[in-house]
Amino acid sequence: MTHSTPAIVILGQGSLATARRIQQVYPAALIHGLAGRVEGADRTYPEFGATLRELYQQDTPIIALCAAGIVIRTLAALLLEKGAEPPVLAVAEDGSAVVPLLGGLGGVNVMAREIASGLQVAAAITTSGELRFGTCLLNPPSGYALGDLELGKRFVSDLLAGHSVRIEGAAPWLEQAQLVEDPLAQRSIHVGSNAREASANELVIYPRSVAVAIGAAAADLPSTVCAALQQANVAVQALACLVAPDTEMANPVLHEAAVALGVPLRFVAPASDIGALARSAVPEATIIATTNNVAVAVTEQPLDLTQVGRPRGRLAVIGLGPGAAELMVPAVKAELARATDVLGYETYVRMAGPFRADQVLHCTDNREEMQRARHAFELAARGRSVIVVSSGDPGVFAMAAAVLEALHESSDPAWHTVELEILPGVSASLATAAQAGAPLGHDFCVMSLSDNLKPWSIIEKRLDLAAEADLALAFYNPISRSRPWQLGRALEIVAQHRKPETPVVLGRDIGRPGQTLRTTTLGALTPDQVDMRTMVLVGSSTTCAFPRAEGGDWVYTPRWYGEKPAS
Repeated sequence: MTHSTPAIVILGQGSLATARRIQQVYPAALIHGLAGRVEGADRTYPEFGATLRELYQQDTPIIALCAAGIVIRTLAALLLEKGAEPPVLAVAEDGSAVVPLLGGLGGVNVMAREIASGLQVAAAITTSGELRFGTCLLNPPSGYALGDLELGKRFVSDLLAGHSVRIEGAAPWLEQAQLVEDPLAQRSIHVGSNAREASANELVIYPRSVAVAIGAAAADLPSTVCAALQQANVAVQALACLVAPDTEMANPVLHEAAVALGVPLRFVAPASDIGALARSAVPEATIIATTNNVAVAVTEQPLDLTQVGRPRGRLAVIGLGPGAAELMVPAVKAELARATDVLGYETYVRMAGPFRADQVLHCTDNREEMQRARHAFELAARGRSVIVVSSGDPGVFAMAAAVLEALHESSDPAWHTVELEILPGVSASLATAAQAGAPLGHDFCVMSLSDNLKPWSIIEKRLDLAAEADLALAFYNPISRSRPWQLGRALEIVAQHRKPETPVVLGRDIGRPGQTLRTTTLGALTPDQVDMRTMVLVGSSTTCAFPRAEGGDWVYTPRWYGEKPAS
């Protein structure tokens, strides 16, 4: 049984270090910290009980760093159906104990061993069947599927009571199990792809050894596939993947069918007929049924999907946010966990880590945007899962535009069938504004003062019009050693339309170690107060600043304009 990414839930600051070690085992997992008691978590929550129950009801695996009794009492009212629960584990705050509590049929013991290995401790496995037999018969390993859960529970109870068993079919993973085997036993474990009637004396396990080749996407494709399997006397649980011509790689009907059937899609070059398509994908398989559009191919062992055709390549352009882990959006974390290849300016790639040993990093200079974008498509077109990393938001002076430009210019059909997604991030202007209060609380304009990619005359014109329109302004790339005078000129233009006392916010490395934030005014601001890593926010005519209790200022631009509306 496959569940979603786990949630790591902690109650106190002392648990954070252990939570980060567990996060190395599950890089996409978010650490949920109790508001007011934990700093540095990926997400905060207001109340432990409500949060744990919500995660449980969403079928999210839970790793709670607290006493097991707290978790049990919190979830007790929800424990109605044992077969429909996500894995739930309690882990000692110092990482000295890992206790699987719920989800024995959902892989909780596997998770417990993975976490225990990461923490270098032993998992406290208490499941009777697993302790007796050395494996959970009701949770077969990857590549196998259980036939009937309810009958399986009774079957395992009989074995625990002392009944012997015979094994029919190839099940290498059962060879190490401590089962009482007898070739004449009444009870049997049957391993095979043929559909079978449920029986109380038989545990049916289906190897995922069946591939269904599809010539062309048609209406109601899941029903067509199921009908073909039924005609071939093959169980739906034995289906491992769908195979289609790579010319259909972007066809949404195929992808929707694969989701409906709960299997992956693989693609091969078009073939002369449906049988040839199936043989091309799985040469060792036996084709047991064909129609004009569908072929059912079966192998003796579970299919190794890494050897079946290739998946549709994926390219995600992500924004890391300003740098702090808690400001990285969850979808980006999940994408980083699934990626095979990560491309980007080396500084940003390093910020996106840590990475697994099997993930390939392609670090380049910050000025090689188009080369990086083309390289990303070349990798994705080969079936890889590729990420292009930007800081902030990828669509704000970053890589999303370069990636789309590379695709627009390309006539390679393989590039155009890549699954492309742009995932947002918190931009530097918004992160700086949030630290200061709400200086961008009304209409605002975002501009780069770099004239490397556009003429300075265009920048001056836009500055003049934006300042005349009384928009709050956010300046990216305000100054550098190669561009020392542009900021001064920009401030001169803005000063023609703003009063000297207009509030200005300077945020340097916001969201990163050593960040600084300060408030000044347009009249007091000079270029030597700014460097390339500074975000400059210039207020509009309505922007206000006032002291905050802990020092510094709050800055905001009210949402009303002109006279303040009546309360």
